[in-house]
Amino acid sequence: MENIVTELMKMFPTINTYLMAGSLVFARMLGFFRFAPIFNRKDFPALVKIPFALIVTVFMVPFLSPEKVFAQCDSFALSLLLNVVVGAMIGYMAQLITIAVDCGAEMINMQMGLSSATTLDPTTQAQVSILTKMFSLMGILIFINLGGVYWLFKALMRSFEIFPMYASQLPLGQLIKMDLLIKMSSNTLYMGLQIASPVLLATLAQDIILGVISRTAPQVNVFQLSFLFKPVLGAAILVWILPMLMNIIEDYFLSFANII
Repeated sequence: MENIVTELMKMFPTINTYLMAGSLVFARMLGFFRFAPIFNRKDFPALVKIPFALIVTVFMVPFLSPEKVFAQCDSFALSLLLNVVVGAMIGYMAQLITIAVDCGAEMINMQMGLSSATTLDPTTQAQVSILTKMFSLMGILIFINLGGVYWLFKALMRSFEIFPMYASQLPLGQLIKMDLLIKMSSNTLYMGLQIASPVLLATLAQDIILGVISRTAPQVNVFQLSFLFKPVLGAAILVWILPMLMNIIEDYFLSFANII
């Protein structure tokens, strides 16, 4: 059987070239889909994810000049591994953009005292916070609405210019700008605080008022009152500032339109 396949490859070198190039591109697509936002979600099942990656690979290979693969590929196994790593790095950098929204939601959730308000997420089979889930879905919808999927595939296509699929050395300096990576990582906390700051300030003012009441009227059970007022005040602040939060998230996403 192996001899038959070898002879067929000799008879049809173009097919062999495209199959090899397709394997490398498909490997990069799998690494990319594992970490990229939207595609890495549990509600995007593998039975849909893998065929979709295969379809994208079929359309992408003809634009990448696969005839160069045989001429410059030193080790197919090494190239396959490096393509998975490159796809995973691009997906992870894109994931850092959306993590900031989840970070802000967790801060709001903690400050409002809703950490125990969890529900079963059927897609992940785990307990998740309702408020965090709401912000996560809102961030994903804004990301899609702004053309985030286009940015992801644009970054993926540009990665083939910086790191060709047949290369055996990983140019980290060209593929990932460390200044941009540090900025994206630090912005996770910065944007989280910016999103959660109205609720944090409102609840801080409430804590100060309750503290004054506790000192002036010790018979009032301030501890129990805080459990009542914090969720109500936090929800009212969220309803009030939600349009402004959406504009802040949109501006933040647009600032990273060029992921790579």
